[in-house]
Amino acid sequence: MEFRQLEYFLAVCEELHVTKAAEKLGVSQPTLSLQIRALENEFGVTLFDRIGKRIALTEAGRMLREQGGDILRRMQYARDSIHDLRSFRLGTVSVGVLPSDLDYRITQLLIEYYQEYPQVKLSITPSIEIEQLVLTGQADIGVGLMPVKDERLVMIPVCTEEYGLVVSEHHPLADRHTIAFAELEEVGMVMYPIGAIGRTLVDVTFKSHGFVMKTIMETGSVTSILQLVKANIGATVQPIALIESINDPAFRCIKIESGAPERHLCVIYQSDRYLGQAAKLFIQKTIAYFGGPKE
Repeated sequence: MEFRQLEYFLAVCEELHVTKAAEKLGVSQPTLSLQIRALENEFGVTLFDRIGKRIALTEAGRMLREQGGDILRRMQYARDSIHDLRSFRLGTVSVGVLPSDLDYRITQLLIEYYQEYPQVKLSITPSIEIEQLVLTGQADIGVGLMPVKDERLVMIPVCTEEYGLVVSEHHPLADRHTIAFAELEEVGMVMYPIGAIGRTLVDVTFKSHGFVMKTIMETGSVTSILQLVKANIGATVQPIALIESINDPAFRCIKIESGAPERHLCVIYQSDRYLGQAAKLFIQKTIAYFGGPKE
């Protein structure tokens, strides 16, 4: 069955007169009659009782009129929805982001995107497994750390951020503006557990300088890490931009001299997956929001 045939059938249902329906549709009467017969042959039933020049719907015809009208209404709704989607008025974008960035950095980006495209539904999932979210289709887009090793993923660099030593205003190092990397060997740290993505990046940098970080407490939440630092339990090593975004005068962020850890943020998506305009616009705004990668 073709949608055209269904449209012809419903026109005849409305007029209960083939010639009038043909005039309304702008087709010849024989053409319309031929399409109705083709529809009857396909279903193997009679759709109209023909009594001289008059016609009436059979029981099968009444069933098709009810279901067919619903089909055409749904098709029109789909056309309208796709038109709205192409015009950026509708759409859904699912995004996977690192928990620390969602807590302290991404919210303003979401506000700005919503203000410009209020009919686009954003679904944000915090996770350290950004690549897996994208590969399994749980997220259209991921905002995570480079490098991305899976060849099925497209990687767009967003920015490079340097880490610093973060202490409370009451810490012995609170008055320092810079610190040599070698001095960090004796600083008690509050960090993510070993194996966590943010911890691994810092551990690798420490080992490249010939020593292992001294941790006095580990927790999987950046919020709890910062609360512990604020309570002067210990120091931590975190992205400077993240700490600056918190804008809390209780923290002091000290620049690490010579060889500070760096993280490279990127946007990822599946290479063989179509990205709608709403998703493409989210990527553009994400790049602009983070300022773009360093040259």
